[in-house]
Amino acid sequence: MEEIQGRVRIKDIAEQAGVSVGTVDRVLHGRPNVSEKSRKKVEEVLKQIDYKPNMYASALASNKRYRFLCLLPQHKPGEYWSEVEQGMMKAQSVYNDFNIKIEIFYYDPFDLTTFTSSSQEMMKNSPDGIIINPCSKEVTSLFTEELQEKEIPFIFIDSTIPELHPLAFCAQHPTQSGYFAARILHMADPTSEIGIFRQAVAGLIGSNQQRDREAGFIRYLHKHYPKTIIHKLELPNKKFGRQFDLMDDFFNSHPNMHVGICFNSKVFGIGEYLEKRGIKQFHLLGYEHLDRNKECLRNGSVEFLIAQHPWKQGFDCTKMLIDYLILKKDIKRENYVPIELLTAENIDFYSRTY
Repeated sequence: MEEIQGRVRIKDIAEQAGVSVGTVDRVLHGRPNVSEKSRKKVEEVLKQIDYKPNMYASALASNKRYRFLCLLPQHKPGEYWSEVEQGMMKAQSVYNDFNIKIEIFYYDPFDLTTFTSSSQEMMKNSPDGIIINPCSKEVTSLFTEELQEKEIPFIFIDSTIPELHPLAFCAQHPTQSGYFAARILHMADPTSEIGIFRQAVAGLIGSNQQRDREAGFIRYLHKHYPKTIIHKLELPNKKFGRQFDLMDDFFNSHPNMHVGICFNSKVFGIGEYLEKRGIKQFHLLGYEHLDRNKECLRNGSVEFLIAQHPWKQGFDCTKMLIDYLILKKDIKRENYVPIELLTAENIDFYSRTY
């Protein structure tokens, strides 16, 4: 006979309640065909023994299928968001017994109308839970208001907008990350001029995380080194040939600038430029251990990388939906991933998993 808690068995509960074993089983699993009188008898015994349901076993027994939908920025294979997806798929594999299906939708971070059209398409698929990389508050709120109205839990990944009240979020703390980057670069070369390389289109930065890191970086410099001169270069999101022309003009215009930073995962674009132009003694910091970034780190054109843990974020966000929806666990709302510094000396020993 099934043991449900310590040494208490379904048979024991049935005897105490004066009902059949089948009746107890139906009450425990929320099945129909139980009279109100019998249900109350069983519930009274469960209350007396302080019964706590085994949600893991119940979830396995239910055979319910769960659909988790994700809304992420468009990207190419091997880029930052590819590792986020790999983390999600790993979680789906690990928790395969719970009948989870993950589907991913995309939007163009430089055309926010695509966020709206993709979110509308997602709602046609009857999701049980949603994972979102939010864009602007105004656009994202239109989606999250609908989710709240329909009581569909949603989690933010890579950045958050607290006022929209997600169930939880998983991200690197952007302000602290920006502070950290500023300290590292200033220690590497206490120069009076620093370059910021921005992936943007007409001034629009396609990521809340990048925008907030930059704000934290500049705030730190203004507070501790107010005489620092900051030069900004806006690089188009595509057309790397055009980027090289822009960087030629930028470096020629600022010959005393020997320090630079890129706040997203495409620092390889600047690193490869430095290699091609033979520019040495330039301290460059970027984010994430993508293959091209790691190659620049080994070659010396990028001096530092800060890990963003995309794989971990993808895995953890998926697991949080599982814990909340299936295992009925309480969820920690704020989930910040570590801020870790990678160099040529430790990059080969760094693991994306945990």
